[in-house]
Amino acid sequence: MNNSEQKYYKMNIAGLDRELPICPLNDKLSIAGFVMLGDYELVTACAKELNSKLPEHDYLIAPEAKSISLINEMARLAGEKKHFVARKGIKAYMTNPISVNVQSITTAKEQTLYLDGKDAELMKGKRIVIVDDVISTGESLIAVEKLIAKAGGIVVGRAAVLAEGDAADRTDIIYLEKLPLFFN
Repeated sequence: MNNSEQKYYKMNIAGLDRELPICPLNDKLSIAGFVMLGDYELVTACAKELNSKLPEHDYLIAPEAKSISLINEMARLAGEKKHFVARKGIKAYMTNPISVNVQSITTAKEQTLYLDGKDAELMKGKRIVIVDDVISTGESLIAVEKLIAKAGGIVVGRAAVLAEGDAADRTDIIYLEKLPLFFN
């Protein structure tokens, strides 16, 4: 598809207008591609708005990678000194990592998420909020919840900038805007 054929979905997110490219997942379903990376104005606006909706917590955690700038800004604005990232691969600095498997709507194959053993120790008995850019099928959310459970943490909230498709009907997540699915 060349640029002149690209379709966009216009929406207002945290008071800012954005155009999201419509991206086909298969011949029957397309999604609006939401990428905050590099859009500091949007990251900051969303971080402020999400922070105002969160329950009391000790730590935030996000799955790698598109939510990292969001969780960094949320923690910075809230004056929190530490947050966690569920990584997609084991890093050399990790000691005794724990892991879970996940199948995301935007990833073709099953992935594994990892948490450093030192971070897992810090989570034990603590109130944790999971943060993501988009919640759609909820598979990534479930995987992060399993990591938190393995670490002995307590999930007290699930937050995202956008709730896509049926996720917008869930009552257990905090989100800023609904994002539709596009059926071809």
